[in-house]
Amino acid sequence: MAGHYDYVIVGSGAAGSVVAARLAESGKYSVCVVEAGGSDRRPFVTIPAGFVKNLNNPKIMWQFGSVAGANTAGRSVYLPQGKLLGGSTSINGMIYNRGQSGDFDHWASLGNPGWGYQDVLPYFRKSETRLSTESQYRGSLGPLKISDPDQTHPLCDAFIDAVATATGAPKHNDYNAESQRGTGYYQRFISEGSRQTTAREFLHPAVSQGKIDLKTDSPVSKLLVESGRVTGVQISRAGSGEAETITANRQVLLCAGTINSSRLLQCSGIGDEQWLRSAGVDVVHHLPGVGKNLQDHYFVRLAARVSPDMITLNQQARGLRLAREIFRWFTKKPSILAWTPSIAYAFLNSDGTQSTPDLQFVFSHGSYRPGKVYELDRFPAVTCGFTQQRPKSRGYTRITSADPTVAPEVQPNYLDDDYDCEVVVRGLKMARQYLQSPQLAQWVRNEEVPGTDVNSDAEILEYARQTGNTGYHLVGSCMMGPRSNPQAVVDSSLHVHGLSGLRVIDASVMPTVTSSNTCAASIMIGEKGADMILRDSD
Repeated sequence: MAGHYDYVIVGSGAAGSVVAARLAESGKYSVCVVEAGGSDRRPFVTIPAGFVKNLNNPKIMWQFGSVAGANTAGRSVYLPQGKLLGGSTSINGMIYNRGQSGDFDHWASLGNPGWGYQDVLPYFRKSETRLSTESQYRGSLGPLKISDPDQTHPLCDAFIDAVATATGAPKHNDYNAESQRGTGYYQRFISEGSRQTTAREFLHPAVSQGKIDLKTDSPVSKLLVESGRVTGVQISRAGSGEAETITANRQVLLCAGTINSSRLLQCSGIGDEQWLRSAGVDVVHHLPGVGKNLQDHYFVRLAARVSPDMITLNQQARGLRLAREIFRWFTKKPSILAWTPSIAYAFLNSDGTQSTPDLQFVFSHGSYRPGKVYELDRFPAVTCGFTQQRPKSRGYTRITSADPTVAPEVQPNYLDDDYDCEVVVRGLKMARQYLQSPQLAQWVRNEEVPGTDVNSDAEILEYARQTGNTGYHLVGSCMMGPRSNPQAVVDSSLHVHGLSGLRVIDASVMPTVTSSNTCAASIMIGEKGADMILRDSD
């Protein structure tokens, strides 16, 4: 069987759904979206708090893990990625955070013209409707509705006050506008209590209008290359197991995410020739940067037990209290079911100055069992976690087999760089300072983790190695940059170097990770990528 389209899009995540919808709305081209996963029409996708039920579900999550190593105390860090319509926008923490203007100016300085902050700002604005105030920084006509929390909490308020008092950082600033530095409540991909995803707001409307041919449960096994041109993809349809070829008359657009985009390139013989040969793959195009330059944010958290007369998420998520919250959600009232895992923020610099932030703090009035993924404790508590915004450590992702169903080897190399180790120690000390602040002292009883016996820099660093987790912000494996850069995979127009008929449009093209959660920037890449395609096609 075979199908013929102008554009074949691999992946329906943060960027893929956006690209598909923008190409379809032009009315000029036939578009096919190929998604390895299935439907996103699931209650635990719609309900924001349902993300905790999804993270370990292999039906809708790619079950990746990092290579165990000394930097993470011999642990393999679980690295799940969305495997359903909407990709990780259907299962992530729903925080809307673009990053700092300097992130994008830095991309441009690396030989990527058109990717400076003023260049990308219109694409951020294009995708959103900010449910607050419009400004030169914020949009009001986009499909995705970005909201503030519809409720507050005394413990979160106390944290915000503690940070502002200790640092002089402004409270409740729009960190997605002129300056990121400050503290307040996170903005969310949530509207009227329900999760906003790129599949829901971009892809589904175009599919229902007959503008896109959508193939779900159809993992791509390889890209088809003829005489230096990518002509289509080969998929394996679920159920039948039969191979099917889909031809792209114009281009294949690879939007499968940081791990899967590089994996598919490598499985197709596009990548470092030594890596490919060691995996038993015939070399089609030697491109040494594929799978390299991998980056992620490393998340470390502290937790403190609070007074039993203070109601936290730990109590609200059980018994009759939970039943009440479920009822409130169904009746469109503020409910814990519409909370995000990260509630209050602080963007600060670890050197104690008012300079550009290098730490992102998250605070919530709840806590999780040590070693468990979002499993709440049974006693009232709070959590203060943080990530280093611009880590220097770099890793890789590479296939180990010619079989495309075999998971690749993924190594982010967390805390591999000495500077990253210094920053993580500073960050934990700052988080501890806020939990011990006068603003929280009336409620905080004791530090649960890491505990008061962890004090020296060496002890703090070892705690971070033993307990830190992914920030779920993997980027960089198909780095954007000029051909002169041996690690660059795509140029500033997102064309793959040395091949025609192929673009990569997702988080994997980021030269450096943004100083933020990466979902908003991935959507921006989708918007800008679609615009470049349309301009080139005119």
